[in-house]
This record gives sequence, structure tokens and C-alpha cells, in this order.
Amino acid sequence: MDGIVFPSKREAARYLELKLLERAGEITGLEVHPVYKLPIKSIGKPHKVTFVGSYIADFAYKEDGKEIVEDCKGVKTTTYRLKKRLVEALYGIEVRET
Repeated sequence: MDGIVFPSKREAARYLELKLLERAGEITGLEVHPVYKLPIKSIGKPHKVTFVGSYIADFAYKEDGKEIVEDCKGVKTTTYRLKKRLVEALYGIEVRET
């Protein structure tokens, strides 16, 4: 859809809903599959930041000036739950599950 491959029908349907909301002016800056890197800082000197992985959300956009990050979830794996908590703590955002 629009040259984007979605891993599920649920995610593709949500994309269509968000496109309509963007056209109506309810949301702005719709991004598909934004990447949030998961850094760790080494102990000792010099402090070195290493990226140990990343969290790829389904969508990100602005609603009433606030950044919204969404994930269409059917099954919440242990890895997903960990990455979600890390992203929320590191980036100060809340991941909405739809």
C-alpha cells in the first residue's frame, strides 16, 4: 500500500485510518516504521555510547502538538514488552497499542 509492505492486515488498515486523519488535519507528520535506537553507556572513562538494538514502531505522528508513537499488536512478546519499556524510558514517550 503506497509502496509500503505491512506485516499484517491490522497494521495496513490502521495506516489507512491514519492517512484519513492526516488528510482531515487531525494529525500531522505521519511516519511509517520509525526507528528508535536503544543505547547503553559504558561504565568508566571515557563514557562510550553503544547501540544494542533498536525498536521499530509501526507509526509516529503529532496529535495536538504531542508526539504519538503507535504499535499495532496482536501478540505481546517478551522482547516487545522490554523494548517498549526501554523506548518509553529513554525517549520520554508513551507507546500506544492499537
